[in-house]
Amino acid sequence: MNRDSPGLLIVISGPGGVGKDTLIEMLRARNPHLCYSVSYTTRPVRPNEIPGEHYTFVDVPTFQRLVESGELLEHAVVNGHLYGTSARRVSEMQESCYDVILKIDVQGAEQVRRKRPDGVYVFIAPPDMDELVRRRRVRGAESPEEMQARQELAEVEIAYADSYDHIVVNDDAQRAVREIERILEQERRKRDAA
Repeated sequence: MNRDSPGLLIVISGPGGVGKDTLIEMLRARNPHLCYSVSYTTRPVRPNEIPGEHYTFVDVPTFQRLVESGELLEHAVVNGHLYGTSARRVSEMQESCYDVILKIDVQGAEQVRRKRPDGVYVFIAPPDMDELVRRRRVRGAESPEEMQARQELAEVEIAYADSYDHIVVNDDAQRAVREIERILEQERRKRDAA
């Protein structure tokens, strides 16, 4: 890795329940130079989440101030809640940790692509829709109404997969992580050769 240049910006998207968090945790455990950008959100904290580690939880007025100040690289409304990525945090991490992962929805990814075309855009896809529903049921964090809304959203998000640089099917987490690592190594070589 060329330590004289900033790290890669890696944007990971995919429908809820596809395993994005699991893959990101595995990637970070295997690569000490990989940072995760913690997004802001206005949604409530889930029982298994740690504020500041999974998300920076803020109220709506605070989020609106972040938007108005130009602090956010991207922001979107997903399932009725606001989500956004700090441009400053991303830049600082790229300078100090080399590679930075953003886990954002397809709306946010399009905004980031306009501002940061140098990013690596990876869509995580389920093996099939039935498996996606099964994974969300096992997780048990959603009401039946939320499950239905997230299923409808998943179908919309999957339609965007072809606009990403890479599509990785998460049929096996170990295999998917190795595929993402190969993608990132190829992207580093391309950038270093430029």
